[in-house]
Amino acid sequence: MPRPTNKAALLETAKENFAKIWTLTENMPLHLQEAELPYNERDKTLRDVLVHLYEWQELLLAFVRTNLHKTGDFVPFLPAPYNFKTYPKMNKEIYLKHQNTPLKNAKAMLNESHTQCMNLIESLPQKELFVKKHYKWCGNTSLGSYCVSATSSHYDWAIKCIKKAIKNQ
Repeated sequence: MPRPTNKAALLETAKENFAKIWTLTENMPLHLQEAELPYNERDKTLRDVLVHLYEWQELLLAFVRTNLHKTGDFVPFLPAPYNFKTYPKMNKEIYLKHQNTPLKNAKAMLNESHTQCMNLIESLPQKELFVKKHYKWCGNTSLGSYCVSATSSHYDWAIKCIKKAIKNQ
C-alpha cells in the first residue's frame, strides 16, 4: 500500500492496518501470542512488538503536544541523547523497559495510544499536515510524515512480524 500523502488517506490506512493487527492477534492462540519470535533480533514476543508501537506513538504525541503551540526552543522528536542515527539504541531500551509488561497491558496501552493518535491527526488542519517545513519543529519534512511513521507505516511492520510468527508456528 502506498505511503499516505493526505489526511484522509492517513486516517484510513492507519485504521485499516490497526484493525489488521488486532484481527491477526486475536485469531492467534494464546500460546502463540506469548511465544518467542525466534527470527526477530530485538522484539522477542508479540508484547515486544506492541509496546514498540506504543512507545513510538507516545513519542509522536509528546512531540506534537509540546511543540504545536510553541514559538521557539522546540523539542526534538527523539529524546536526548538519541537522534535518527542512534535510535536503534533507544529501541533496545524500549525492549528492556517492557520486559515485565504483561501482554494484556501492552494491548491496552497500544489501543489507548492509537486512539490518541487518531484523535490528534483528526484535529490537525489538512492544509498544513503534509506541507514540508510548515512547522519549524518538523525540520525539512511534514508533520504528516511523522504521523505516518508512527501509525500506518509502523503498523505495516508489525503486521509483517505477526504474519511471520503465525507462519513459523
